[in-house]
Amino acid sequence: MTLSLAQLSRCTIAVDLGASRTRVYARNTGLIVDEPSIAAVNTRTGSLIAVGALAEGMAGRTPAHIRVVRPVSGGTVVDIDMAQRMLRHLISDKIRRAWRRKPLLRAAVCLPHDAEPIAQRAAVETLTGLGARRVELVDTLVAAAVGCGLPVQLPEATMIIVCGAASTQVAVLSLGAIVAAEKVQVGGDAIDYAVVQHLRSEHELMLPTQGLYPLHVALRADRLAGGGTETEVRGRDVATGLSRTVLVSTAHVRNAIHTPLTAVLDAIGRVLRECPPDLVADLGTRGVMLAGGSALLPGLDTMIEDATGMTVHIAENPDHCSVLGLGMMMEGKVRPMTIDPLVMR
Repeated sequence: MTLSLAQLSRCTIAVDLGASRTRVYARNTGLIVDEPSIAAVNTRTGSLIAVGALAEGMAGRTPAHIRVVRPVSGGTVVDIDMAQRMLRHLISDKIRRAWRRKPLLRAAVCLPHDAEPIAQRAAVETLTGLGARRVELVDTLVAAAVGCGLPVQLPEATMIIVCGAASTQVAVLSLGAIVAAEKVQVGGDAIDYAVVQHLRSEHELMLPTQGLYPLHVALRADRLAGGGTETEVRGRDVATGLSRTVLVSTAHVRNAIHTPLTAVLDAIGRVLRECPPDLVADLGTRGVMLAGGSALLPGLDTMIEDATGMTVHIAENPDHCSVLGLGMMMEGKVRPMTIDPLVMR
């Protein structure tokens, strides 16, 4: 997935097909789509009922003949036909008509680091089915680093951790290229699952993942307050099936999410061991940048700081970094470092 900025400058749209949300950036327009990567289908007729936020609200609440599906998993398109139908409905008719008038439309899409050839082909087929004549593939780590404003083109180390819904990617970049990178199948979904299992085992309470948002808010507030607080959580009693409210200790919840997050810390250690000592020294002063939709997971930044001793910064718009980085490269707002060849004297 290596390409030049000149190739990206010919693109008209940039797409970030994430497991959690789909985002589309149009040249000279900005972000035009930011919706959940989810669709609701009538299994009897095969018709699409809803996409995006409306379909997400149907999850877990539909009758038997309506199925809620996610055509993207871990940043990889697993259902090309459904992904095309979802994108077609998310993008407005005006934009689609403009695409049809441009026979040489180019699109850019970011993919996870070291994406398999079949995953790359699925992304290309998804966008060509919508009218793109050529699709440029960009590593999510590079796009997110550019979107965070990191000076990736300089001969200095920059470390970025992209925390998605299904996976977390860790990389060190220098001179516009990836020096070392790791990807682990632990993301926001795994953290939410650990919290749900904790509530089930400790409080005999069943809680859907959609009901975890108030707990996330409480955990962030708890961190600012210094810890040791409790918050109310409402769910379904395991034994009776009735609605019940319990008081949950935020400290116990933090302990529950520590286990899956250790895989992220191990990946950071492997990346640092692969880097030259000079680049690791740069990171000691520059720190680490957190991006991705799950970058705001409570306790993730402090856990990384405690394990590595490096300062952790959270991007200003962590969930939009990848698509904004694609847009910046597409619009020519990123200039590579020019190195003139030496002349023999």
